Amino acid sequence: MSVTEQPAPAPGPEPGGDEAAERLRDRISADSLTTRRDYLRIVATVSGGLAVGGVGVAAGILHRHGDSETMPEARKVTDALAPGESVAFRFPGDEDRALAVRLSDGTLVGYSAVCTHLACAVLWRGDRGTDGELYCPCHEGVFDARTGEVTAGPPPRPLPRIFLTEQPDGSVWAIATARSGEPAREALCRQLGDSHPEMTRQLGCPGAGRAAANQRGRT
Repeated sequence: MSVTEQPAPAPGPEPGGDEAAERLRDRISADSLTTRRDYLRIVATVSGGLAVGGVGVAAGILHRHGDSETMPEARKVTDALAPGESVAFRFPGDEDRALAVRLSDGTLVGYSAVCTHLACAVLWRGDRGTDGELYCPCHEGVFDARTGEVTAGPPPRPLPRIFLTEQPDGSVWAIATARSGEPAREALCRQLGDSHPEMTRQLGCPGAGRAAANQRGRT
């Protein structure tokens, strides 16, 4: 309660000047202490929440692209994508934000649209350099559009990759994912497993020959 909100004093003799000043100091001190405690409590709560969120992202507790150990179901991204254009989509799951970009030289690239810092949405800014850039507006994180690597800001890891393919009719499809910083071959071998022995053999995946032999034995 502030000084101006104090209830009126009970009838009685008016206090002297020194006594009134003492009471005023006591009231101000009490109000200041309450305000200070409330402030510290609020700061501790907010800071604790941010810390838990940051640790969760860093430790992989929060869901990230590429966590699946099996090949996801292919999903159509768009009917066509011209150079200098991007499109947002969902992959591999309906809750996983993703982004496909056709670079100026025709190269198709796909990434998770979830920033590796604190999971804010990542956007593509095509007016930044030859290839544009992937940008997180929450904390000024910037990623290279061609590689997904961090080029500025606080993100600790590159964006997880999404593998895209283009069909003869021009449609673009998402077919697989990679964890942040994971090499393409390793990511594909991990998800293909024993389900596509011919593809694992072509990629030279570890155990590909054994998987192919097992497949032949079942036929």
